Amino acid sequence: MHPTFELDQIDFYRVMQVDPAADPDIIKAAYRVLARKLHPDHTGDESAMKRLNTAWDVLRDPGRRTAYDAERNAAAVAAGQPTSSQSSTLGGSVQAKSLADDHAGPPPGGAYGPVVTFGRYEGWSIGEIARVDKPFLEWLKGVQAGRHLVHQIDALLREIAGASGTAARFSDGRLPEHRDLFAR
Repeated sequence: MHPTFELDQIDFYRVMQVDPAADPDIIKAAYRVLARKLHPDHTGDESAMKRLNTAWDVLRDPGRRTAYDAERNAAAVAAGQPTSSQSSTLGGSVQAKSLADDHAGPPPGGAYGPVVTFGRYEGWSIGEIARVDKPFLEWLKGVQAGRHLVHQIDALLREIAGASGTAARFSDGRLPEHRDLFAR
């Protein structure tokens, strides 16, 4: 079994970059994306990969996840932190992160493409997300919640990959902000 959760310990949900109420399929998808990114054989960080594997080991098993959630919630209550529980697909309750802790903040402006209506980048267009977090868009294409955006994300990523030089523009004629972030 995993060690007792304390507030100063690593939060497995943060390591996996998922909400505590996330569906097991979302956690699995997040693990796969992060494992590809962090694997030491692909210029990743060995210590980060170990943290990811520890988090995955706990969160993929319904029994261990339920026990971890209970310990995590008890530690928050003991520390006097507010807890907002919501039911999960595991049948228990899990502590949800507050929007202030988890949200990326207001969109930076220069909206381009459809707007995401959920998660960390709620209210941001896919163009705004691409400027600051292209790997998130790649991940979003592979999860059920983002499947309806696959064609738009693919078109945007193709556009970004083809954008070079000072004349590179979006298809509507606007110049992308922070063009240097679009470089591979």
